[in-house]
Amino acid sequence: MSYDHLDSPFAEETDSASLTLVSHKLCPYVQRAAIALTEKQVPFLRIDIDLAAKPAWFTQISPLGKVPVLRVFDLGMETAIFESAVILEYLEDTQPNPLHPADPLERARHRSWIEFASATLDAIARFYAADTPAEFEAAADRLRGQLEQIEQELCRDREDGPWFGGTAFGLVDAAFAPVFRYFETFEATGCSDFFSDLPHTRAWRAALAERPSVRDAVSADYPQLLLAFLRARGSVISDLVPRAA
Repeated sequence: MSYDHLDSPFAEETDSASLTLVSHKLCPYVQRAAIALTEKQVPFLRIDIDLAAKPAWFTQISPLGKVPVLRVFDLGMETAIFESAVILEYLEDTQPNPLHPADPLERARHRSWIEFASATLDAIARFYAADTPAEFEAAADRLRGQLEQIEQELCRDREDGPWFGGTAFGLVDAAFAPVFRYFETFEATGCSDFFSDLPHTRAWRAALAERPSVRDAVSADYPQLLLAFLRARGSVISDLVPRAA
């Protein structure tokens, strides 16, 4: 399907970039795609939009009204791919440097844990949206429980190495890096240490934080933007933000 008629601010850029990632600066799912593209050494253009004031061209290519969207330009035609899981699989199908294991069973296990990363992001959203102290503590407990499940999985017999799959960085790592990034800001607000009794998860988190593709998946102002977002929530965590900002 061609979208040449859309009033896109980056239509003139398509000759030099066959892939354009439509982004929001705080979206963790966008980070997954950006990390995967970087790890695969695939050139791409990234464009940030304001989801509170979505441009008309965006609503035409994103039926769900969400980011990320990957705009694929080929032979003068454009196809828009939405949903991060679909984007990651498309990149695996079409780009070099595979990030999934070759073994079908191990690949399925990795896909399962990518889904768990999405569930953990849902738990994080419930945590920062909690309106009462009781809800806040309950959400924190649920979140800790999910991190404990990750710890148990990392304790399984597996190849030694810093990544989920051992020595090879994979899509599970790309999915969990945005999860762990939230805790840098949570800790800055004085929230309790979620990782004190989770040595394997803590080590994985530290390794991901040092990975260039992970560091570069967000802009330099990401911490300030996330603090501002949390402050504006009007939730329990919002009251903690001014003391850290």
